[in-house]
Amino acid sequence: MRQNNKRHILVRYGIVVGFMLLFSTIIVWDLFKTTIVQSKSWNEKADSVLMITTPIEPERGKLLADNGSVLAANLLFYVPRIDWFTDGIKEDTLMKDIGPLCDSLAAFDNSLTAEQWKQKILQDRKDILNTAKKVNPDGTKGRKNRAYKLFPYMLTHGEYERVRHFPFLCRAKNKNGFYYEKHNRRMKPYGGMAARSIGNVGQSEESSSIHGHSGLEMALDSLLYGTPGKSRNIQLTNSIVRAESEPAIKGYDITTTINVHLQDIVENELNNMCLETGAVWGTCVLMEVATGEIKAISNLERDPATGEYIEGVNHAVLGYEPGSVVKTISMMVALEDGIVTDINQPIPTGSDWMYAGRNISDRPHGAATRTPREIIETSSNIGMAKLIVKDYGQNPGGFRKRLEDMGFFEPFNTGIGGEMTPNFPVLGNKNWDKLSLTRQAYGYATTIPPLYTLAMYNAIANDGKFVRPHLVKKLSREGEPDSIIPVTYIRKQVCSPENAGKLRQMLHDVVWGDHGTARHWVKDDNVEIAGKTGTAFTNASGQYGAQKRLAFCGFFPYDKPKYSCIVLMLGADRGAGASSGMVLKNIAVKMYARGLLGKAPSYATVSDKDKKDIKNYPTLYASMDDYSYNNIKNSLNIKNSHRYARPKVVEKGVPNVVGLNIREAIKVLENAGLVVNFSGSGMVTGQSLSAGSQYARGQRINLRLRNS
Repeated sequence: MRQNNKRHILVRYGIVVGFMLLFSTIIVWDLFKTTIVQSKSWNEKADSVLMITTPIEPERGKLLADNGSVLAANLLFYVPRIDWFTDGIKEDTLMKDIGPLCDSLAAFDNSLTAEQWKQKILQDRKDILNTAKKVNPDGTKGRKNRAYKLFPYMLTHGEYERVRHFPFLCRAKNKNGFYYEKHNRRMKPYGGMAARSIGNVGQSEESSSIHGHSGLEMALDSLLYGTPGKSRNIQLTNSIVRAESEPAIKGYDITTTINVHLQDIVENELNNMCLETGAVWGTCVLMEVATGEIKAISNLERDPATGEYIEGVNHAVLGYEPGSVVKTISMMVALEDGIVTDINQPIPTGSDWMYAGRNISDRPHGAATRTPREIIETSSNIGMAKLIVKDYGQNPGGFRKRLEDMGFFEPFNTGIGGEMTPNFPVLGNKNWDKLSLTRQAYGYATTIPPLYTLAMYNAIANDGKFVRPHLVKKLSREGEPDSIIPVTYIRKQVCSPENAGKLRQMLHDVVWGDHGTARHWVKDDNVEIAGKTGTAFTNASGQYGAQKRLAFCGFFPYDKPKYSCIVLMLGADRGAGASSGMVLKNIAVKMYARGLLGKAPSYATVSDKDKKDIKNYPTLYASMDDYSYNNIKNSLNIKNSHRYARPKVVEKGVPNVVGLNIREAIKVLENAGLVVNFSGSGMVTGQSLSAGSQYARGQRINLRLRNS
């Protein structure tokens, strides 16, 4: 019996040993096969894994104003979260810290009281834990929400640093489950200011990388985007990690020509006139005469939902029938070609002129004769058509060729996305071509972007130098200049200085002459403005109709032009001078008042002799700061001033800012976490969210301003 058991044991032992030897042989064979026989293929596979590269997104460059202030930049935002399933979270620790935590949260975000914060957090946690315990009908357990969002909005770096030091959240991560997600966002510190020209960024169907979609962001994307880097797998002792193999190169910081102070003036004045006249949209471009730098550009459209005006399509670079503002360009051709030699020599015009089978009318302001000066001053269609027909009537296509030789159709490459060039149809010698020639001469049968009209007027102000409009001033990286964009010219001289002087005189007559089309609205004793009105009739589909597109293009100060400007409005309820012309005038006057035209008005007390001529004394608006008020009043020796009462302080909810100036109102409201929009200028007279009412951080508030 004992011998028999021994034999069975040996058999079993032999079987076990046999299996172990077989298994060991298989392992050794696989090891031999892998390291010797198949070593080449395995090494290639390992190399292929280690050679995999992943692109590293470069940091996008900033867009800057002419003084270096930021117009658009990438900012890092944080989304704080709590994983309530973290093992280290102890119930007693949480209940001990929940009170102080909620006190801190209420001080940080007063949309909820401390007690409401406590109820919200505890109830949300309970719901999340209970959901995970539930069993679904298919037998699976409920989902674990390990990413509880503490706030419904993202935090800046400073806000996150403050929050992470709150009670409970400051404990070790394994004891509170607190963590964060990072998100890059393209931000515009000045909000809607020049937003359409600055443009937007985002992903596309072709690429997950962030690129410009419109405006400067799109036009300068290759410079702003930078160069992607590369990362690859590296084998360590017990793991494979990713490491940078080629660093990403940050995009250029691009300094634009935009001046935020001038941009603010332009947007406010255009917005005020759009509101006053009920315009469908308006666009305005302000340019420096000598350099062609675009200092301000605004495009406003009426929002049907609210009736307010917001940044819209960039009409400044789109083509429209220009109306009578093109007569100045036609007159330039007439002067340069010698069609006109004496601007005071009358030519027969009349009130009606039949040409190429169609009547051209100047009713009701026609006259038997007009001088070239009067043709521009009174905006005579017949006079302008007769001058151009005199030289180009037998060769209608020659007029377009003459403009082409002057550089009128060359792309500006300003840096604005969607820029178009003028469209003048090529004309033959048929009757309708001859008729089209007359219409081209006074502003129809062609489309011209407002920026191109402005550039020609700017050349007139600049003694004939046809400077190229541009929005980019300088490229830099890490604060170090890389390249500076020089002033360039489409043509060194688009017309002679003498003819430019004659054209300036004609444009001066439009505003200051006895029969000038803008004399009632654009004339101002502080700033001498010269320019031209223009009206084109259109309809909703862009064809000829009853709706007016109203333009005014000019420059100031007249004696030494420093700025040129064009304003175009659609659907305003008054004429070109009273709408677009008034916008340009108000911009110029406000620049004069702020000392931006080289001479500023004096606010010092004047002598008794001069006091009788003063109708309005300067006004000091409300200020929260007694020192500022008294310092300004005493320094400028202003005796006849008034000050509005301070707004009543509210302890909770939306702050009261009625009566404050816009700078102080923005400071108060943004400190409370609100996003501010405003219309008008002067002091705050109304706010869309009533003082003391509840609000959520990031909510928008609209302010109404007016001058006293």
